[in-house]
Amino acid sequence: MNNHEIDYKIYGDDMQFVEVELDPQETVVAEAGGFMMMDDDIVMETIFGDGSNSGGGGLMGKLFSAGKRMLTGESLFMTTFTNHGHGKKRVSFAAPYPGKIVPMDLSLLGGKIICQKDAFLAAAKGVSIGIEFQRKIGAGFFGGEGFIMQKLEGDGLVFVHAGGTIIKKDLLPGQSLRVDTGCLVAMTSSVNYDIEFVKGVKTALFGGEGLFFATLRGPGSVWIQSLPFSRLASRVFAAAPQRGGSKDEGSITRGLFEMFDGD
Repeated sequence: MNNHEIDYKIYGDDMQFVEVELDPQETVVAEAGGFMMMDDDIVMETIFGDGSNSGGGGLMGKLFSAGKRMLTGESLFMTTFTNHGHGKKRVSFAAPYPGKIVPMDLSLLGGKIICQKDAFLAAAKGVSIGIEFQRKIGAGFFGGEGFIMQKLEGDGLVFVHAGGTIIKKDLLPGQSLRVDTGCLVAMTSSVNYDIEFVKGVKTALFGGEGLFFATLRGPGSVWIQSLPFSRLASRVFAAAPQRGGSKDEGSITRGLFEMFDGD
């Protein structure tokens, strides 16, 4: 095993966090901002890139590894948590918004998964967090995730987070699944990913589901989320009051006050 072997437990239902148990000298790597709590003797350190040393040795290798993360919109830095004590210690990481945390053992998934850019939460040290370019122009322009997605490689555990409920679908060779482009969380590297135009002018223009959906073709496994963060954010923004208070309550009274304020 090239990655550190870690144990874990996931708590909660909709607002979850994962507690990782570390043996002495074991390390877990996490996105900046995901930390929740940790025991004594765990040392936190900020590093360039993901700490997997996959980009080569020396300063240039670290800069290259960190630079790849910039292309996915992530921070140049990641945080490592290492147990420098003599017994087992625990560190916890919280989900950034309502949804589910899914543990994935890369050794059982062909050593690589491709996921949306903000799905990664934490992983055993040694997992490489890189980028995956979409080779097809249609998938790049209209796929909802752009040309670049995250690529997680190694043989250890990774923790992925997405909104709402997450379901795993195992596709047989040649079997296809069509999903909303924003609902795709992750897929194994063997899955063929493409974008398909919604058929029918009325459906495309007035269906309210967008002009494109993703077509996933097996063999392989895919993970689908029921509530993409972009969809949640748009609903919150639409319901938010524009100038204080509810946008529906007291509209007549507010209008009178606005008239007097303008004098």
